[in-house]
Amino acid sequence: QLVESGGGSVRTGGSLPLSCIASTYTDDMKRMVWFRQAPGKEREGVAAIWIGGRSTYYANSVKGRFTISQDNPGNTVYLEMNNLKPEDTAMYYCAAAFLLPSIVARLTASSWLYWGQGTQVTVS
Repeated sequence: QLVESGGGSVRTGGSLPLSCIASTYTDDMKRMVWFRQAPGKEREGVAAIWIGGRSTYYANSVKGRFTISQDNPGNTVYLEMNNLKPEDTAMYYCAAAFLLPSIVARLTASSWLYWGQGTQVTVS
Protein backbone atom coordinates (compact mmCIF):
# COMPACT_ATOMS: atom_id res chain seq x y z
CA GLN A 1 0.00 0.00 0.00
CA LEU A 2 1.33 3.44 -0.97
CA VAL A 3 0.18 6.58 0.86
CA GLU A 4 1.02 10.07 -0.36
CA SER A 5 1.08 13.15 1.86
CA GLY A 6 2.26 16.74 1.87
CA GLY A 7 -0.01 18.31 -0.71
CA GLY A 8 -1.73 21.63 -0.20
CA SER A 9 -2.10 25.13 -1.52
CA VAL A 10 0.86 27.38 -2.19
CA ARG A 11 1.63 30.65 -3.91
CA THR A 12 3.47 30.82 -7.22
CA GLY A 13 7.17 30.49 -6.54
CA GLY A 14 6.63 28.58 -3.33
CA SER A 15 7.71 25.10 -2.30
CA LEU A 16 6.04 21.90 -1.15
CA PRO A 17 7.54 18.60 -0.08
CA LEU A 18 5.59 15.43 -0.90
CA SER A 19 6.08 12.03 0.69
CA CYS A 20 5.02 8.56 -0.35
CA ILE A 21 5.21 5.84 2.27
CA ALA A 22 4.84 2.13 1.68
CA SER A 23 3.49 -0.08 4.42
CA THR A 24 6.33 -2.53 3.82
CA TYR A 25 9.46 -2.48 1.70
CA THR A 26 9.64 -4.89 -1.22
CA ASP A 27 11.83 -5.16 -4.28
CA ASP A 28 9.05 -3.37 -6.16
CA MET A 29 10.26 -0.20 -4.51
CA LYS A 30 13.72 -0.31 -6.02
CA ARG A 31 12.18 1.81 -8.72
CA MET A 32 9.65 4.48 -7.82
CA VAL A 33 7.95 7.31 -9.64
CA TRP A 34 5.79 10.38 -9.16
CA PHE A 35 3.00 11.21 -11.58
CA ARG A 36 0.50 14.03 -11.65
CA GLN A 37 -2.87 14.53 -13.26
CA ALA A 38 -4.65 17.81 -13.77
CA PRO A 39 -8.40 17.92 -14.47
CA GLY A 40 -9.12 16.98 -18.08
CA LYS A 41 -5.53 15.95 -18.76
CA GLU A 42 -3.70 12.66 -18.99
CA ARG A 43 -1.56 11.41 -16.15
CA GLU A 44 1.93 12.83 -16.60
CA GLY A 45 5.17 11.30 -15.37
CA VAL A 46 7.07 13.83 -13.25
CA ALA A 47 10.09 12.11 -11.75
CA ALA A 48 11.44 8.60 -11.28
CA ILE A 49 14.14 7.12 -9.09
CA TRP A 50 16.02 3.89 -9.61
CA ILE A 51 17.55 1.79 -6.85
CA GLY A 52 17.90 4.23 -3.99
CA GLY A 53 18.83 7.27 -5.98
CA ARG A 54 21.56 5.87 -8.18
CA SER A 55 19.59 7.23 -11.11
CA THR A 56 16.91 9.87 -11.29
CA TYR A 57 14.82 11.01 -14.22
CA TYR A 58 12.67 14.11 -14.64
CA ALA A 59 10.11 15.44 -17.05
CA ASN A 60 11.39 18.51 -18.85
CA SER A 61 8.59 20.57 -17.32
CA VAL A 62 9.98 20.09 -13.79
CA LYS A 63 13.70 19.64 -14.38
CA GLY A 64 15.69 21.96 -12.16
CA ARG A 65 12.71 22.64 -9.87
CA PHE A 66 11.73 19.21 -8.51
CA THR A 67 13.92 16.67 -6.75
CA ILE A 68 13.03 13.03 -6.16
CA SER A 69 14.74 11.07 -3.40
CA GLN A 70 14.31 7.92 -1.37
CA ASP A 71 15.18 7.12 2.22
CA ASN A 72 17.71 4.47 3.19
CA PRO A 73 15.29 1.71 4.12
CA GLY A 74 13.64 2.42 0.79
CA ASN A 75 10.02 2.48 1.85
CA THR A 76 9.61 6.26 1.56
CA VAL A 77 10.06 8.33 -1.56
CA TYR A 78 10.00 12.11 -1.57
CA LEU A 79 9.33 14.82 -4.11
CA GLU A 80 10.70 18.24 -3.22
CA MET A 81 8.97 20.83 -5.36
CA ASN A 82 10.42 24.33 -5.63
CA ASN A 83 9.57 27.42 -7.65
CA LEU A 84 6.06 26.11 -8.15
CA LYS A 85 3.93 27.40 -11.00
CA PRO A 86 0.17 27.39 -11.54
CA GLU A 87 0.63 24.74 -14.21
CA ASP A 88 1.98 22.41 -11.51
CA THR A 89 -1.52 22.27 -10.04
CA ALA A 90 -2.63 18.63 -10.11
CA MET A 91 -3.25 15.51 -8.10
CA TYR A 92 0.13 13.91 -7.44
CA TYR A 93 0.50 10.13 -7.26
CA CYS A 94 3.37 7.85 -6.44
CA ALA A 95 3.72 4.44 -8.02
CA ALA A 96 5.86 1.34 -7.63
CA ALA A 97 6.57 -1.92 -9.45
CA PHE A 98 7.92 -1.01 -12.87
CA LEU A 99 6.61 -3.56 -15.36
CA LEU A 100 9.01 -3.22 -18.27
CA PRO A 101 12.60 -4.33 -18.88
CA SER A 102 13.52 -1.02 -20.50
CA ILE A 103 13.67 2.38 -18.78
CA VAL A 104 12.40 4.14 -21.88
CA ALA A 105 8.80 4.13 -20.63
CA ARG A 106 9.66 5.04 -17.05
CA LEU A 107 7.41 8.12 -17.12
CA THR A 108 4.47 6.31 -18.72
CA ALA A 109 1.58 5.51 -16.41
CA SER A 110 0.85 2.08 -17.87
CA SER A 111 4.39 0.98 -17.00
CA TRP A 112 3.64 0.93 -13.26
CA LEU A 113 1.57 -1.51 -11.25
CA TYR A 114 0.93 -0.13 -7.76
CA TRP A 115 -0.47 3.32 -7.10
CA GLY A 116 -1.30 5.51 -4.16
CA GLN A 117 -4.52 7.50 -3.78
CA GLY A 118 -2.89 10.83 -4.55
CA THR A 119 -2.40 14.17 -2.84
CA GLN A 120 -3.66 17.47 -4.26
CA VAL A 121 -1.28 20.32 -5.04
CA THR A 122 -2.72 23.72 -5.89
CA VAL A 123 -0.56 26.65 -6.98
CA SER A 124 -2.07 30.09 -7.37
